[in-house]
Amino acid sequence: MKDEIITYREMCDNEGVQTIQRGMNYRLNSNYSVILMSQRSNAPYNDKILADDLSIEYEGHDLPKSVTIPNPKLHDQPKTTSTGRLTQNGLFAKAVDDSKSLIAEPEIVRVYEKLFNGVWSEKGFFKLIDYRYERDATGRFVYKFVLEEAEVDFENDRLRMNKLRPRSRLIPSHIKKEVWSRDKGRCVICGAADELHFDHDLPYSKGGASITAENVRILCARHNLEKSGKIQ
Repeated sequence: MKDEIITYREMCDNEGVQTIQRGMNYRLNSNYSVILMSQRSNAPYNDKILADDLSIEYEGHDLPKSVTIPNPKLHDQPKTTSTGRLTQNGLFAKAVDDSKSLIAEPEIVRVYEKLFNGVWSEKGFFKLIDYRYERDATGRFVYKFVLEEAEVDFENDRLRMNKLRPRSRLIPSHIKKEVWSRDKGRCVICGAADELHFDHDLPYSKGGASITAENVRILCARHNLEKSGKIQ
């Protein structure tokens, strides 16, 4: 569920796997791909929420570190391996190319974000709509993938398009961190410490904002559901 606060173990359980070791996971299952993002100051890649608050720019991944490549940051991000197989960068780029050529529908990607060690937040489902291969500040070439929030429901292990599903603004990472610290990682109503969600006190559709901590709080699943029912 979007903006749910989970542990690494819960994230793996969501995907039915023991571990998720890569940031990019093309078709981790038959329904969608998975990416793990981070906007922490020490994050290895430059991921960010775009100005429309509905889209994400996700940086591709480097060559694996090895004896011959001690510093991958000095090398262009690869599309293929040394044997010619597509890397995760290549697989995601091909998905965009296939979509633009009308060979396939846009790839659906489930996004999780690391906030702190052991604390993750599900950002929801997105459509992979574009990419660029461009020079970064160091002069090497990197991939920049663009993902737009998707109007889909996920029920009984199936994705279903839902054009009536309202899209909501993404809560920036620094706001989530501020709220987590302020609310001490607990529901502000009952103090529960599990099944938590980041909640817009006043929804964006009602005039609320995502960019200030004053309009975001932590609620448990029960109180989040009760609040949603009252708003509707």
